[in-house]
Amino acid sequence: MALWAVHGNGRRLLRDSVVSSEERLSWPLTIGFGVQHLLAMFGTTTLVPLLTGFPVATTLLLSGIGTLLFLMITRNRVPSYLGSSVAFVVPMSAAVSEVGAGPAALLGGIMVVGLVVLAFGVAVKALGVRLMETAMPPVVTGAIVLMIGLSLAPQSVASFDQQRVPAALTLGTVVLLTVISRGMAGRVSVLIGVLVGWTYAAMMGQLVPERVAELAAAPWIGFPELITPQIHVSVVPFVLPLAIVLVAEHVAHLKATAAVSGRDLDPYVGDALIGGGLATMLSGSAGGSAVSSYAANIGVMAATRVYSTASCLVAAVAAIVLSFSPKLAALINTVPLGVLGGATLVLFGMLALVGVRIWLDARVDFADPVNLAVLGTAVIAGVGDLTLSVGDLRITGLVWGSIGIVIVYPLLRNLADLRNLP
Repeated sequence: MALWAVHGNGRRLLRDSVVSSEERLSWPLTIGFGVQHLLAMFGTTTLVPLLTGFPVATTLLLSGIGTLLFLMITRNRVPSYLGSSVAFVVPMSAAVSEVGAGPAALLGGIMVVGLVVLAFGVAVKALGVRLMETAMPPVVTGAIVLMIGLSLAPQSVASFDQQRVPAALTLGTVVLLTVISRGMAGRVSVLIGVLVGWTYAAMMGQLVPERVAELAAAPWIGFPELITPQIHVSVVPFVLPLAIVLVAEHVAHLKATAAVSGRDLDPYVGDALIGGGLATMLSGSAGGSAVSSYAANIGVMAATRVYSTASCLVAAVAAIVLSFSPKLAALINTVPLGVLGGATLVLFGMLALVGVRIWLDARVDFADPVNLAVLGTAVIAGVGDLTLSVGDLRITGLVWGSIGIVIVYPLLRNLADLRNLP
């Protein structure tokens, strides 16, 4: 039996039609949608290893393999791409500066975090999805989705400001095609927008010279560098809290995908956590960054209404191929940050509003002071990147905002309920 049923005739899409996870379009079109996913994840997935000292090609390879593993474990029902998690950058930098941790020790910490996420997934599978619903009800997952989307806004705006004209061309193309096109052009608006912005920048000589030089010098074929991890107890306290962040991201992104696709994905929460945990452990075992489901890729799905896991598979295979071809990876790396900023401005905005949609669907009561106080504080802390210091640890707003929502909200909710008892 085929892994994916062909949607319609595979070549045409009605304006409001939705391609579900177990469907696909013709392979040429599926490859086009996969390229959009590749572009959405590429910038951040390659930036994180540069900031943490890991090999870029290795991270790209393991993110692709991790995504394939995730799709297999979720039985092709949860469309997602697993890219480098930005949440690990600051804690890892702190571990390097405070305890002198090297790359091998940091990788050991990543493996420990992946193991904890895996344990969460096994617990959810064993005890039922109601365990996760109790710990992370829609009011919590909606807040985390909103916080993730809005916390990425400064990154998009900063990239946009670097090259305003190509960024504006990209943004305008994506928005215009999304709004007015009734055909395939609206579905691949992100890809077309990036190509328009890149072409303008190339014609006007606005490509970064260093990246063009890297493209010219890069060999066609190369092999990623593998690193053997070492588990050091001193590193674990710096990264262990991030297990909660990864769990929160996976669950929130799954809820966001369910909200925009109209599909019930709750039965796959445990599988998604197991897949995410195993992918992070695999990445840490060979020299890659910790991985998590990606907000930008969910934005791509929300914009295109194509949730086919075949597109995610194409992006994963392309990432693996690129990890063995420095020339092709360098070509994609020539896409200016301004162009990516123009595209992600749309995608991150869509993701943020998906969080609001989750609240609306769950009829969250915003007259409730618990909801207003906890969720409002956490969201502002995450969006404003309010960094806290606990001893030698520096915790970013997104990290402690997510942890605060997951842990503090249920406690205060129970206290408020006890107060209201007769």
